[in-house]
Amino acid sequence: MRSIGEIAREIVGREGGFVDDPDDPGGVTNYGVTLKTLRRLGLDLNNDTKINRQDLMNLSADQAVEIFIIYYFDKPGIAQLPKEIQPSVFDMYVNAGGNAVRILQTLLRKMGYDIIVDGILGPQSFAAARSASRVDGIALRDAYGIARRTYYFRLADRRPASRKYARSRNGGKGGWIKRAEEFISPGYRLSPEEFQQRVSKWG
Repeated sequence: MRSIGEIAREIVGREGGFVDDPDDPGGVTNYGVTLKTLRRLGLDLNNDTKINRQDLMNLSADQAVEIFIIYYFDKPGIAQLPKEIQPSVFDMYVNAGGNAVRILQTLLRKMGYDIIVDGILGPQSFAAARSASRVDGIALRDAYGIARRTYYFRLADRRPASRKYARSRNGGKGGWIKRAEEFISPGYRLSPEEFQQRVSKWG
């Protein structure tokens, strides 16, 4: 099994370098880290008493990995989830913050666990996830990945500007969908035909 450091480096690799995409609600990023995140964490990387775009541009891949492990894995409590779902929830948390937890909590409620959907991991969520994992950890991982994929599709349904993240320029699966499907069993990944059917209404 991959270490959390390896998973964090893979996330950094997927996020890429400095990106200033006006269609991204998160704003300007570097290795997936936003300027808002740097300011929230008080990371003045060039020690000029200001936290701005220059600090974000100075961010190294190693620093991004450290930020992700501390603030997107350890602090939210993902380390206390079952091993099978940690990589996907971690990756989703970097991508969508507390929505990653809400997706898991909603899934667990559908499975019959009486927990609150609030985007915050706590004793109830940990207990429910561990219980579901004991029944079938791989099935839980796959169900989470499918729910995550559905979340991305619905975002793109509602927000046309975000469709480029779900569908590539050549009409195939975009980064969001590939990212969700990386963590599920091959049999649950959409075929090219199924994908085209799902996005056909986008035009």
